Amino acid sequence: MLVLALWSVFLTVVTQAVEAQVTVYGQIPLAQQSPTTTAGQAPAPTLPAYDATVLTPPPPPETPINQLRFEMPREAAQAQGLSIPHKGSSFFGFSIEMSVITQTIGKNSTHLFPPFLNLMSNIVERAGSVMIRLGGNTQEYAKFHEGLFDDGRITQKEDSGSKQTTETPAVLYTIDMFRMAANISSLLNVKWFLGLPFNDTSTFHLDMAEYGQTILGDNLLALQAGNEPDLYVAHQKRPEGWGVADYSSELNRMLGVVDSNDKMPVKNKFVAPSISQPDWNDIWNSGFVNTFKDRLFALTVERYPNNNCFMQFGAGTFVDPQALFPQFLSHKYSTDLLGNYLDVSRIAQEASLPFIMFETNTGSCGGFPGLSQSYGAALWILDYGLQMAYSNFTNALLHLGGQNVYYNPWISPPTNQTAFNQWTVGSSFYPPMIIAEVFGKSDTARIVDLRAASDFTPAYAIYERDVLTKFALFNFINDPAGNNNIDVSISIPNAGVPDSVKVKYFLADSVQAKTGLTWAGQTFGNNFEADGRLKGALNVTTVNCDRTANVCHIPLRAPSFALVFMDSNEATEVGQATATFATTAFTKGHNTIKADPSLVAMSNGHGGKERLKLGSTSHGSVEKNAASRGVEVVQSLCVLVSAMFGGWVVSRGFMR
Repeated sequence: MLVLALWSVFLTVVTQAVEAQVTVYGQIPLAQQSPTTTAGQAPAPTLPAYDATVLTPPPPPETPINQLRFEMPREAAQAQGLSIPHKGSSFFGFSIEMSVITQTIGKNSTHLFPPFLNLMSNIVERAGSVMIRLGGNTQEYAKFHEGLFDDGRITQKEDSGSKQTTETPAVLYTIDMFRMAANISSLLNVKWFLGLPFNDTSTFHLDMAEYGQTILGDNLLALQAGNEPDLYVAHQKRPEGWGVADYSSELNRMLGVVDSNDKMPVKNKFVAPSISQPDWNDIWNSGFVNTFKDRLFALTVERYPNNNCFMQFGAGTFVDPQALFPQFLSHKYSTDLLGNYLDVSRIAQEASLPFIMFETNTGSCGGFPGLSQSYGAALWILDYGLQMAYSNFTNALLHLGGQNVYYNPWISPPTNQTAFNQWTVGSSFYPPMIIAEVFGKSDTARIVDLRAASDFTPAYAIYERDVLTKFALFNFINDPAGNNNIDVSISIPNAGVPDSVKVKYFLADSVQAKTGLTWAGQTFGNNFEADGRLKGALNVTTVNCDRTANVCHIPLRAPSFALVFMDSNEATEVGQATATFATTAFTKGHNTIKADPSLVAMSNGHGGKERLKLGSTSHGSVEKNAASRGVEVVQSLCVLVSAMFGGWVVSRGFMR
């Protein structure tokens, strides 16, 4: 017994020695930790991209809404107030901050992210094509880098020298960024906008334009000349007093440089002015459009309904997401915001130019915790998009940031979790996919706001090829008791309703829900569950109509969105896209083991260069530090002592 006791003490000492040299991370991934997580120390805060905050929904109205009735003519010629035809691509595209390209699209031209491709495939299947802009605040200080980076990525960040709160690090980009975009376009019908750096107008660095035109060709739609120039003074990019006339002068000088540049054969594909504040609305009456319309692909603006700059950066004033939430559940929030652009959309039409909302989402400076990834926010984005289409915007681009923002339509897992976590598809991705089905591929879709009696129940009718084809119906009300479940009556005078219609529903349990969202019964999954493909069985509801009474009764629960297909022969069975992409990549050819990655996640959190200093698991590496050598010595000692002890036990006759 004494011998066994001594052996136990020895094992305890050895175990403690080993534990002193080895740290195992990842039992609870950082981004999945919550305030209630207990692991011997306070958990790190949840990253904003995976924030688990849940808001309290506003109460239902005092007077329940149970019924709505809409009557629309079958022929577009008899309908009043229709929008322009929406054609060319999905109405919603995406704006990707240049600094996070390698978190959202791919590492380089030969390592594209399959979940991203799967997501875009679901848009392209429904709309034919999709627009993506690479730019944002980080484009202003973007610099071309000769050659490739050591880690194989197409971009790297460096300090821009700016101390402004809304700035992100400057981006160094390589030629492989353009090859990556071209490879994506070879797989799917993706078209690109690229942002030009506009911080140094004494030189005008046009590498982005030169390589973009050379490598992307027709897949490059246009180049953005300056991002939010109306904020340049506030961000200390320009001196006090700099304004509309100065921006126009700088743009004119840049175009002069373009005209003398043989590496840019296309001279008339730019977007501008990309302003975000009403303070600069006088630009529309300054002669800007007439001066530059022959050089522009489109007129552009950027607008967020509110901002979270105080919580993110300590700038401005505090905006309480809980107090703001009811506004997002009101049609008025969209109509008030977009009413400021009706004159501009008219100017764009007169100039025969598209009018694009070039960057938007639920709130600037990253969106809001609890709000930006809620089902309620997704309903608002859907209504906001349809209202933009009705206001004659031709397209709108939803913005993506990185791990530190709340509103991403999609995001890859944090770098140290990519081996065992899948992607996260946010609630804000569903509206672009749904609107792609609203407008379809006919290039003739026109939309009209039906001006429902309540701001809680927006409704639209859609005409294609001059015939009524769809209704889009909303119920923003959160009512678990069901008192605000609505019976929507749809009628068509003269021609009458069809025998039946088909309905697709966008659903979640409540407006504050951040999980369990479904479109026609299918979902991308919750945080860390997505590979870009829809999961579950497609569920398209058939509703029989009463032709005698000339009415179709569409159930609309509280809350929900319904897309009603008036032609029962229309191809409504669009679920997961037919084109999908592999979700497995082999990254190691040796020194590999098989284990459940959700149970075993061993990473010391260091980068490759640091790893060489700490001891290596890389093939061919012989460097070892004191810690790794210490572990090996203890392991060898354990083997030696075990052998000696076993021999002694046998010699003493303890083994029988």
